[in-house]
Amino acid sequence: MSASPAPTARRSCLSVPGSSASMLAKAPQRGADEVIIDLEDAVAASAKDEARGTVVAALQEPQYEGVRTSVRVNAPRTPWCHSDVIAMASFAQGPDSIIVPKVESAGDLQFVDRLLDGVEAAAQSGHAPMRVQALIETAAGVAHLDEIAGASPRLDALILGYADLSASLGRAAGAGAELDSWRAIQDAILVAARTHDVAAIDGPYLGIAVDEGFTAAAERARAMGFDGKWAIHPAQVAALNTLFTPSDEEVEHARAVIDALAEAERAGGAGAVALDGQMLDEAVRVAALRVLARARGGAGG
Repeated sequence: MSASPAPTARRSCLSVPGSSASMLAKAPQRGADEVIIDLEDAVAASAKDEARGTVVAALQEPQYEGVRTSVRVNAPRTPWCHSDVIAMASFAQGPDSIIVPKVESAGDLQFVDRLLDGVEAAAQSGHAPMRVQALIETAAGVAHLDEIAGASPRLDALILGYADLSASLGRAAGAGAELDSWRAIQDAILVAARTHDVAAIDGPYLGIAVDEGFTAAAERARAMGFDGKWAIHPAQVAALNTLFTPSDEEVEHARAVIDALAEAERAGGAGAVALDGQMLDEAVRVAALRVLARARGGAGG
């Protein structure tokens, strides 16, 4: 696997088609926390094998050194899934993770898990096990979120996929789709992710501009608690990096919370702890630590 970059944040995840060598060459310089290379929707059925080879070649180029990468493989039960997984896990400069689309049950991830176990055993590379991200984009996937989130020790993110999920639900899609109609599903993704200690990533806004609709969708995801969001155009990356990086005021408050609780513990932990009129407890500490982790991840990102 390529060495993961220092930032742990995943504020911006830039999706690029695996069939375009020129776009793959430029993607690492776009400033995204993660480059997502798509072998699924962005590649025609007749070009799957060629695109897979293009991706393997691109990931071995110097510009990908130290860049966090993930490859969206084709979905389980398609003719290409196993070949994609094997190819991505079989060479030293492979991606840091693979994204499994249309995950509908724990069994989908367990299939990928077992396949990766075998490939990694055969490769004997000594690299850490490849991580997996689950793309939730069907009604069945939403219905089985909790079992999916706990299905594999390799899992490190749940992603909400709006376009295919809209089709699965019979819901209006597109850049102008009503934000409030997604609140329940966004909350379900977040609850499952937090319960199983994996990242929660909001899917792409279905438009390429950085306009009012994009900004509103990204601000909504950030306010709800998502860790980051997909971008489908390089112009969206900087806006996401800024939006999902805590402000100086948020960081200062988080540090004050941690310091106040630490001082209370040194004093024996007796009595209530308050800061600026707010009672502090373990839940507030967890929230503060999350802010500081995001701030560290965003530094230099």
